[in-house]
Amino acid sequence: MAWRCCCVSVYTGLVLNLDETPRMGYNKDMDNKNLQTDNKYDAIIIGGGPAGVSAALYAARGGKKVLILHTNSSALHRAENIQNYFGTGEVSGAALYETGLDQARSVGATVIDAQATFVSASDGFTVSSTAGEFVSDKLVLAVGAARKSIAVDGLDTFEGRGVSYCAVCDAFFYRKKTVAVIGAGEFARHEYSALKNVVGKAYLLTNGEKACFETDNTIEKKIARIIGGERVSGVVLDDGSSIDVDGVFVAAGIAGAGAIAKSVGVFTDERGAIKTDDCRMTNVDGLYAVGDCTPGTKQIAKAVCDGMIAGMSILKN
Repeated sequence: MAWRCCCVSVYTGLVLNLDETPRMGYNKDMDNKNLQTDNKYDAIIIGGGPAGVSAALYAARGGKKVLILHTNSSALHRAENIQNYFGTGEVSGAALYETGLDQARSVGATVIDAQATFVSASDGFTVSSTAGEFVSDKLVLAVGAARKSIAVDGLDTFEGRGVSYCAVCDAFFYRKKTVAVIGAGEFARHEYSALKNVVGKAYLLTNGEKACFETDNTIEKKIARIIGGERVSGVVLDDGSSIDVDGVFVAAGIAGAGAIAKSVGVFTDERGAIKTDDCRMTNVDGLYAVGDCTPGTKQIAKAVCDGMIAGMSILKN
């Protein structure tokens, strides 16, 4: 890659104080209830796992105003036991995750339990989330491995031929047409909102889940398959009924690395991992990617190293 490298020299430093226990009596909603009225940060980090926290520690200790947006959905948080990370002995993933967030708070980072739903890049970065909108000069994606799509026949077949994973990117191509959004959570709400005033008609297909918001055209039946010829022409439900659509937008779960990357033009490899230079910067200036959303080994030690490099690069630039 011919991207400009912004690396600084790497030195040995403590990234996670694993012997320090979280502050007693801390309420995880505390940060959300005390959101700063100033929503401008030097760096926003999406993801509260080891990669994101490591980047936050270095940037915050270097004097930067840092925000971490996280949802407790890290692979680390779901790990039952960790035995192969330096200095921890045996510790649960959830305990290590919370210790990391608490340490980030202790050095001045703001930590908000909220889901990032969309990112735009123009004179810095604007991150839309379930806790509001935040802006920054630098952005670090630490959102974990590329989110697997839901298991519905036809999604892979029609990807790029009527199946999309980014409403803001592709809504224009479905002006006055009929589309379906698959999902039931906040990410689906964002995608549906981005489409409803552009397309002719939009369905919300929850695939059997309960939607967290209301629409005029919500269908909560399970989806059997996506059908069509050269392009998508419809969706068949598990009761045998079907709806005619010109496009399907997949927004199940939360906004994953692929969806966020595509929304701002970040390059990914064939598996959806985000490409970076040696300093963990993507092809978009000021936007870094660290941890499991990038190629390579999916291990805590590697994630911490990625975060450290990105955090130090932010300090230099």
